Amino acid sequence: MNKIKIGILSPSNIAYNRFLPSLQKSINFEYIGLAVANCEEWKNEFETVSEEILKADLDKAKRFTDKFGGEIYQSYTDMIHDTNIDAVYIPLPPALHYEWAKKALIAGKHVLVEKPSTTKQDDTNELIELAKKKDLAFHENYMFVFHKQVNIIKSMISSEEFGQIRGYKMSFGFPRRDKSDFRYNASLGGGALLDCGGYPMKLASVLLGETAEVMYSKLNYTDEFEVNLFGTVVMENGNGITAQISFGMDNAYQCQLEAWGSKQTIIAPRIFTAGSDVEPPIIIRSSTDEEKIVLDTDDQFLHSIDHFYDCIKNENARVQNYKTISKQSELVEYVMKKGEEEKCR
Repeated sequence: MNKIKIGILSPSNIAYNRFLPSLQKSINFEYIGLAVANCEEWKNEFETVSEEILKADLDKAKRFTDKFGGEIYQSYTDMIHDTNIDAVYIPLPPALHYEWAKKALIAGKHVLVEKPSTTKQDDTNELIELAKKKDLAFHENYMFVFHKQVNIIKSMISSEEFGQIRGYKMSFGFPRRDKSDFRYNASLGGGALLDCGGYPMKLASVLLGETAEVMYSKLNYTDEFEVNLFGTVVMENGNGITAQISFGMDNAYQCQLEAWGSKQTIIAPRIFTAGSDVEPPIIIRSSTDEEKIVLDTDDQFLHSIDHFYDCIKNENARVQNYKTISKQSELVEYVMKKGEEEKCR
């Protein structure tokens, strides 16, 4: 079997800590190398680029080759035009996704991009149309969706023991990080909505189904940053079932799903961040009893990578994935625009 040859645009932490360890387990891909940005390509992040910045990026890249092998490309452009590369993984800050995903698709590469796909719905839909025309896969890496706990929870919700669903609560947030983190930089596509808010909104779409819509939203800002720091969203489906969503990046840590049924409540406290070494617990609570189930470990990143492969090889999977990405972008942009309008009042 011919493996898909894949490269990485930028020596990011998530590529080193999560993507490549999972990629090594896949029988479908061959890792070729990673690219560092040249001076011209750094222009979107810094007005001036020092030798120290370029050297630091190259040093990070050498750490990759020491552990995983592969070639170091001296520019993103070199990689996406290399005929030996079939696909690229893009773990850049969100504001850079559109530019480099578009260039990669134009060059005929399949694209796996970290969430969010882009920072604007029009940009995402443009990339989808480009991928369609060129019969290329375009996959947004909300990897938690592929963890087996999601399907187990969906099965529990549909059981007689659970009863009828009455509603969902979802929360994802973490304490404030250093001010230099791209999440707090508007020009790089920062903000709680694009970073952590997309996770529970994505899960709400999975559980509520295709009729899910945003009914209420609120983005909260402070004078210290241009980006939103926390927020709330309420989504509802055609059956009147709602999901109450909270998120933030200046918050005490939470990473939880609560599914409230007529007979039971299901709580999953590691719904978004169950890495390959985590045995995620599920708590099943009734009026008279409580049971805790601990699931086996699962590699959600690997499953997302293999779904990317399915999209490369299977047109039906590819087309369905386009729809899923477009829907997520539509929902997030609705919340973003509403928040920006309220901020300007």
